[in-house]
This record gives sequence, C-alpha cells and structure tokens, in this order.
Amino acid sequence: MTKERVYLYDSTLRDGGQTQGVDFSVPDKIAIARALDRLGIDYVEGGWPGANPTDDAFFAAPPKLSRARLSAFGMTRRPGRSADNDPGLMAVLNSGAKSVCLVGKTWDFHVSTALNCTLEENLEMIADSLKLAGERVGEVMFDCEHFFDGYKANPDFALACAKTAYDAGARWIVLCDTNGGTLPHEIEAIVTEVAKHVPGDRLGIHCHNDTENAVANSLAAVRAGVRQVQGTLNGLGERCGNANLVSLIPSLTVKMGFDVGIGEDGLKHLRETSRMLDERLNRQPNRQQPYVGDSAFAHKGGLHVSAIEKDPRSYEHIDPVLVGNARHVVVSDQAGRSNILARFREIGFEVDPKDPKVNRLVEIVKEREFEGYAYDGAEASFELLARRTLEHVPEFFDLQRFRVMDERRFNARGQLVTEAEATVTVLIGNDPRHEVALGNGPVNAFDNALRKALVVAYPGLEKLQLVDYKVRILTPNDGTRAITRVMIESQDEDGTRWTTVGVSPNILDASVDALSDSITYKLMRDGIRPAA
Repeated sequence: MTKERVYLYDSTLRDGGQTQGVDFSVPDKIAIARALDRLGIDYVEGGWPGANPTDDAFFAAPPKLSRARLSAFGMTRRPGRSADNDPGLMAVLNSGAKSVCLVGKTWDFHVSTALNCTLEENLEMIADSLKLAGERVGEVMFDCEHFFDGYKANPDFALACAKTAYDAGARWIVLCDTNGGTLPHEIEAIVTEVAKHVPGDRLGIHCHNDTENAVANSLAAVRAGVRQVQGTLNGLGERCGNANLVSLIPSLTVKMGFDVGIGEDGLKHLRETSRMLDERLNRQPNRQQPYVGDSAFAHKGGLHVSAIEKDPRSYEHIDPVLVGNARHVVVSDQAGRSNILARFREIGFEVDPKDPKVNRLVEIVKEREFEGYAYDGAEASFELLARRTLEHVPEFFDLQRFRVMDERRFNARGQLVTEAEATVTVLIGNDPRHEVALGNGPVNAFDNALRKALVVAYPGLEKLQLVDYKVRILTPNDGTRAITRVMIESQDEDGTRWTTVGVSPNILDASVDALSDSITYKLMRDGIRPAA
C-alpha cells in the first residue's frame, strides 16, 4: 500500500465524443466538465480547438473550474511546415487552455504510411511542436500514438520519440495503446523498459478497450511506474471505448492505495457522476458496471444472501457505500427466505420472520417466475406481490373493461397514418369513469385513456413518466401464440425510478398488468388514500 500520487486525465469530452451515437452539445460539455471538476479529476480535456464548431464554442467560453486544469488536444505540426506556420497547431496553442496535449506518431509504420515522411523528420516535428507549445502555454503533454505497436515493431524508434518529447520539455509523455490490442503483461514489461529512459513520474498511460483490457492495462502501467492515467467516464470512446475512469479510480485508491486527488467524500460521488453522464446522453445505465452499477452489489442466490446477512465481506469485495452505491437483495426463483427477509428490510416492510405467509410468498415467487415473471428486475411488482400476500394493498381503482383498436388509413394528402384508440371503463371508489384516448400505439393509447380516467381523482399521476418498455418472447417456438413478458420502467417527478412486470400470451394484457402495477406502486409509495 502506498500514498504515492497518481494524476487523472479525463478525455470524455474528446475521446468520448468519438463514441458511435454520442454527440455532445456545448451545454453537455460544460455540465460534464463541471461534474468532473467536482469529482476531483486533475485534467479535463475539453476537445480539439479548430476541429469543429462545438469545440471552438466551448473553448471560446470555457467553464470555470476550481480544481481541474482544462486541457486542449491537438497534433504536432504537419510535415513540410514550421510549427508556428501550422494553422491546426496554432489553433490549439491559442485556445486559452492552460494545458495542451499534442499527439504524434511513434510507430514507424504510421510515419511512413500515414505521414509519408522520414523517421528523422517525425522526430523533428515532435521537438519543434513541443518547444513552441512550451513557450506559449503553461503545461505541455505528448501522446505517443500507437506506442506499444510501435515499440514491438521498432523499439529504438518508439523510444526515440518518447525521449525527444521528454527532452523538448513535455511534462507528461503518455504511452498510448491506440489500437487496444496489447495485453497487460506486455504493457507492464514495455513500460518497465521505457521507465529506464524516461522517469516514471513523467509518464502517462492511455488505453483503448478492444480486448476488454483497458482498465487492466492501465493498472499494469501504474505498477510499472507511470503516474498519469488517462480514460473516460463509463469507458466511452471510439470502437470498444477507452479505459473506464469510473473503474480505475476506486481500483487505484481502495485496492492499490494510491492518492489520486479524490478523497473519501469525492469517491462517494462516483456513482452519481457516472449516472449524470448517462442522463446527459439519454442512455440507460449499465446495470453490470463494476463498482457503480445497480447489479454491482446485488445478491440473487439464496446462499449468497444468507452469507452476506452474517457478514457482507463474504460476497462483496468492498463496502458499496465507498463509491456511492448500495447493497441490493434481489428476489427470484433462486431466492430463499433470506432474500425475502433482506428485501423487506431494504424497503422498510416490517414482518414477523416466523409468519407462515413468508414461506408461502417464497413459493409464489418461484411459481410465478416459472410462468415467466422476473422479479429480480421488477422490484416494484415484487413489493406489491409481497404486500398483497402478507397484508393489504389499497385498491385505488378497478379496471373493469378496456378495448383497443388499431387503424391504418390514408389521410387527405395520401400519406399512410397508423393510429390507436383505447376505451377504458374504470371504477374509482364508487365513481365509474369511461374515457377514450388516442396514441401512437396500443399501449400508449391505453396508458393515455387510463391516466385520463384516473388523474381527476389522483392528480399526481400527471407527473408519472414511462421511460422504458421492454418486450421479451418467452416461448419463441410457439410463434404468434408465444408467452410474452413486458417490463415497464417508470419515473417520478423527483427522478425516482421503478420497474414492473406483466406476463401473458397477449402482449397488451401483459402491458396492462405492468402498467397497472406501476400506477398502483406510485400511489402507494406516495401515501395516497384511495378515492371514496
């Protein structure tokens, strides 16, 4: 264990923006930069000035950061030009950023093929660019592109590039596994050799994840001496992504004992920061993401739950609170009494463990999961099932009948229009209500009609949102007669989310069951009394 300092460099706003399907706006970049600053990241790479209008606008009015240094990314001068006569390089140096990170070739194959110049000229390009950058900005870094592939092909030239950057005054010489194909044992061996020529406290590591080893490779490099680690939030990046800083931070601190500038309080914001990025990108968080995912400390097997009830260390490698996460006991067909009772404690549901209804609930869960229900991913439906089995759930409404029709027709312009219409009859207390609504599909039409009927008695339902809808065919060999499972994720006005499940041979029936559970769960959770 050591308290030696390792510096963190985040390239989410540049490398992360190269992720397929990701397109940061300027407000996105500002919000993410501020979140990284609050977390305690040392360097935030804002983008590539001169490369696109978004990055230009970001650097024209950068956010004020209290802890992190804003870095601008660019490349060394082009062949045949002087450094101060290269528009691309000058755009980076004139961006106003206090730090710049310039990338250059260190693989002889790329120099001859991509740049079409000599190895000697490439070394001159590195030296000229870094010397000029050192005169213009406070801190200069050099990204050794394709360093590990280059080292394996021609170690003398790759080392010459790194040493040239060091001699030219670069604060950090960052060794890049650009193609992501190097393995941890190779990384550690190569970095060990490089550290004999360039001090480890001047070396950084930048890994891509094409073999699912970016985090492992980064940790191996730190073991070999590097003291700057580059990565992205949630592992965003081109192709398979970059090293995931969300995994690297606790691995470096909690596991390896390094000081990364993020204290215990900052570490507790790790899950929150990870989720913030997903929200900005309108993406579903990865449940299986190490450290911060919903399933990272979720326990499903009855044997596991029984053990963690005695001591969480039996099946948890760290305390989830350290990274802002929480232990979660899942209920499924693999559950035993331990799962059920632990889940009750999580939701604040007091029950006598000796109550024979608990054993009956265990059997009901197993029977229903055999039918296709999945309570490990539908906690709200499980809570309703448990309360209905053990006590009482208020009856907020009684759906007496419904009808849904789909219509395909051509409008006056000759355009094909598909429209769904739903009619529902609901008894709310002693008040029968009959409503009709349209929707862009049968489930949406039913939701609109049901909500229209209920909102008069329960106005809080106006703020209920359906944020995800998943359908799975459970018996695919039965063709159109297959059993269908529907999972609906809902969200309240305060951002709280819950999931409900429905199962039926009829996809609409399954959807209605899941939707009805969602509405009932919200009303119960909000403490609403059933309308008279």
